[in-house]
Amino acid sequence: MLFLLVPMACLSARAFEIRRGQTIRLTCDTTLMQPVVRTAIRMLADDCQRVLDSKLTLTPEGDIVVRIDPNVLKHRREAFRLTVKGEQLSIVASDSHGVAYGLLELSRLMGVSPWEWWADVTPRQLEHFTLPDGYRNEQSPDVEYRGIFINDEDWGLLPWASQTYEPENQNGLNHTRINNEVANWEVMPEGKQAKVKGRVGPRTHSRIFELLLRLRANTFWPAMHECTEPFFLCDENRQVAHQYGIYIGTSHCEPMVCNVNGEWRVRGEGEYDYVNNARNVQDFWEKRVRDVAGQPILYTLGMRGVHDGAMNGAKTVEEQKAVLKRVLRDQRNMLSKYVDKDVTQVPQVFIPYKEVLDVYNAGLEVPEDVCLMWCDDNYGYIRHFPTKEERKRKGGNGIYYHVSYWGRPHDYLWLGTFSPSLLYQQMSAAYDRGIRRMWVLNVGDIKPAEYQTELFMDMAWNIETVRRQGTEEHLRRFLCREFGKSVGEALTALMTEHYRLAFECKPEFLGGTRAEEPDRQYWNTIRDLPWTWKQVNQRLAKYQLLEDATETFAANVPKDRREAYFQLVKYPVQGAAEMNKKMLTAQQARHGRATWEESEAALDSIRSLTRIYNKGKWNGIMDCQPRRMPVFLPVPHTTSDTDLPEDDEPWLVLKQREATFGTTSADTLLIEVHLLPTHAQEGDSLRFQLRVDGWKSPVTNYETYGRSEEWKQNVLRNRAVRQFRVPVNQKKKRHHISLQSLDPGIYLQEIVVREKK
Repeated sequence: MLFLLVPMACLSARAFEIRRGQTIRLTCDTTLMQPVVRTAIRMLADDCQRVLDSKLTLTPEGDIVVRIDPNVLKHRREAFRLTVKGEQLSIVASDSHGVAYGLLELSRLMGVSPWEWWADVTPRQLEHFTLPDGYRNEQSPDVEYRGIFINDEDWGLLPWASQTYEPENQNGLNHTRINNEVANWEVMPEGKQAKVKGRVGPRTHSRIFELLLRLRANTFWPAMHECTEPFFLCDENRQVAHQYGIYIGTSHCEPMVCNVNGEWRVRGEGEYDYVNNARNVQDFWEKRVRDVAGQPILYTLGMRGVHDGAMNGAKTVEEQKAVLKRVLRDQRNMLSKYVDKDVTQVPQVFIPYKEVLDVYNAGLEVPEDVCLMWCDDNYGYIRHFPTKEERKRKGGNGIYYHVSYWGRPHDYLWLGTFSPSLLYQQMSAAYDRGIRRMWVLNVGDIKPAEYQTELFMDMAWNIETVRRQGTEEHLRRFLCREFGKSVGEALTALMTEHYRLAFECKPEFLGGTRAEEPDRQYWNTIRDLPWTWKQVNQRLAKYQLLEDATETFAANVPKDRREAYFQLVKYPVQGAAEMNKKMLTAQQARHGRATWEESEAALDSIRSLTRIYNKGKWNGIMDCQPRRMPVFLPVPHTTSDTDLPEDDEPWLVLKQREATFGTTSADTLLIEVHLLPTHAQEGDSLRFQLRVDGWKSPVTNYETYGRSEEWKQNVLRNRAVRQFRVPVNQKKKRHHISLQSLDPGIYLQEIVVREKK
């Protein structure tokens, strides 16, 4: 919900007002003082001090009165209502989380950005803050559990947290540095040796959880890579989660809140194998459940391998199904024993990810009260939408979604260029098809995916508000809030084009290389992208315009927001521009159309920008070559004898499903249908039919399965392509073309028409 503050001249004499330096009295029933409420009061007090130089105190009779009424907003969880009557502000909430969000809504209204700490959006000082008599603001979440997953933290969050932000919390860790990179560190928890690089500790988690509260989120999946000490092996981490009212969950390969990848070698016995070592695996899970039973946990059920691999001891789908049936039974018995005798009251989730989806589709029965959490294909296209029967389940449906990813066919961990439009389109479809219980976003290191994270959380909180705005307006409001109206308005078109160009080809994909393929030598070799020289030159020119514009707009950014501007705009835009310059001028140089110095200068610029990012507070947070993939390294000086075409302009490019066009001298048209590479929303097919005059194409299904070669090509270019040779009558003056969808979830990008004589 959006509310405008009425100018002072238009206000009645009676209004809730805070003048600069004024003490603010807050009344809150002490029985409401759950830890999350205390935390939100502290955060609001800090915000009032920074914005208004005002002190917030707790008193029996206050200017702000807070109370809980479970009936508020039709018994909705985490709901709140702000109202002003006379000179008093009332915050009524349905529960303690609603109180926290209501208090922090006041911070938002005072102009405090959710990113005030994480992106250095310095709060602006006010002389007074006013809400008019009769003001009313009601809000509640559309999705029950909303949060983020810290993942692939090896190159950003972990080195920054352990070396810069809280080196004092690396207890038991013996750390060294080699060539400005982190070496393997050793930690000895519970008497066993494990190799880790460091800890994402309580100070860092406190900052993360503060961000989540400001984004009106309540759920967190901790980092789980082998390099990071597991979350639950640091007691202070758990205490911080309790203070912020955060539900801790875990990913698809971490059942019963056990980081198997980091913990099994420390406190497990034998192989992580439920066929041959079930008793020890049960003990491993049971100790954790018994230990955390008193705090808010979202328990992930099921079992996979130690780290994102298929389970041990069961090879076929039927064998895996039999094991998972036992696993689900035994895990629920543990929850009944230690958490709640009525296990249906314990929040649980089952995640059919990768091979587990095959097992689920083979008939695995998941208890009715367990949330089914579906996944995208790691590139933003949701693999499965709930069926009619799945939508009826008591446990509901959830989604695990990526805007950052490590793996095949190529990582995208660096610049946070994931398309907001794709995120909006896919999450809207998810919500409409019944995925409303739990939304978790894989954000990598948080930075630099700040905007996508906020868009995701805003949709989870109030999807209709975002729909009314649309993605461009939502982006505009974000930029205006952070940089002021004039700069924000100007930046909207720039950032929209930045995301559009990256949607055509992410900066990480510009080398034509791939990750984790069998033929590593071939796929680690930089190669030409299949573009014409005109396309290469146009792309370079477009990025140069963006890069120049970021410098121009920077001059108008207020001094107190320049750090934020660098992090949210300049670094990602200029980093993407310089990566395009590095790779595309190298492509030109291979064909004698540019000098290698241009490519090398672009690499120097990327490194220079990254050094600036990593100064001071953020030292170590940004790595411009995660996993040291070939695309990030200097491009080898090679030559190519195979030239690209100068131009390959189509005769027509149509954006509509139906169109008419004029006469043609060709007797055949070569027509390409370009579609978003989505997955089936119903059934297992994505079928369409192309019609030109009286000609009809065969019914065409472009759904892909698994990690096929076609799927890899589709996600790297963000399009699925089908080609047709169509005979036409040259004597006709007008021709009609149409595309008919035979299944839901088909999204046209364009129809490309070429004449063939």
